[in-house]
Amino acid sequence: MKSKRLIFLALLAAAWMIFAAASSLAEDTLSEYAVNGWNYVDQSMDVSHGIPENAIGVLARIRDAGVLRVAIEPYFPPQEFIDPSLPEGEQIVGPDVELARLIAERMGVKLQLVPMDFSLVLTSVNDGDCDLAISALMYTPGRAVTNTFSKGYYYGDEDSDVGLLVQVRNLEKIKSLDDLAGKIIVAQSGSLHEALAAEKILEYQEFRRISTIQEVYQAIANRWADAAVVNVAAAKSYIEAHPQQKLALVPGLQFQIDQEMQGDRIAAKKDELQLMYFVNGVIDEVLADGRYMAWIDSYQEYWDRINQSAAN
Repeated sequence: MKSKRLIFLALLAAAWMIFAAASSLAEDTLSEYAVNGWNYVDQSMDVSHGIPENAIGVLARIRDAGVLRVAIEPYFPPQEFIDPSLPEGEQIVGPDVELARLIAERMGVKLQLVPMDFSLVLTSVNDGDCDLAISALMYTPGRAVTNTFSKGYYYGDEDSDVGLLVQVRNLEKIKSLDDLAGKIIVAQSGSLHEALAAEKILEYQEFRRISTIQEVYQAIANRWADAAVVNVAAAKSYIEAHPQQKLALVPGLQFQIDQEMQGDRIAAKKDELQLMYFVNGVIDEVLADGRYMAWIDSYQEYWDRINQSAAN
């Protein structure tokens, strides 16, 4: 009996030593990584050899599963959109899809795109249903409370600001935010546009949150709402593709985005710093050789061709 007790105690001690060693490795690994003062990760790791041996957390899970699951809302051209002419399972295309594919390639795993409403992309990584969210996401301090963000990889131009979309016939009636008093406004739920609308527009009849950007556009086209808070570049693309809907952006009325929040970023579960260091390594690669901007130009032309074919 005594010998069995000694064996049990020895096994218990060994198990504790293994646990302590693993915990120490995890702490040492995490101690190498940190977020900056704005609470997003701006440092990188060398990704040329794939996922490191000391990977922990979600990065280790991705390696073990052999699959990178990416949440995406495929309705924000040219970054991500649907080409219905392609085979099922390959219809989501765009620069963000190319970036996701490259991240999976550098990890040595398969890519699984998981399309969903924009309001769910961040929640999906928090719940563990997806590993990353890649969907033209902008950093905000509020989002950083629940998610870890990468460095920015696409900053666009002046059209990256947020503006007000109305019907052409209403351009004389809506020239400033004061003109929205008594009007119905809409924005995509969970978006930066929604947050800016809530902050900047103080008087209105009703503020409706809508799940997809396509439904936001339709709300204005069908006169279900008077004005929509939208991304300027995406709205211009939509207006050009749908001239029959007679939509327009209110001239000179744009919400300026703080410099610290500019740039499309990738999101992961809170405190997944090692994973984000890997992601940043891939971002460095596509920025250094100009690949992401080349993708943007190529897929903008792609999107324009699809719209021209649909119009004809």
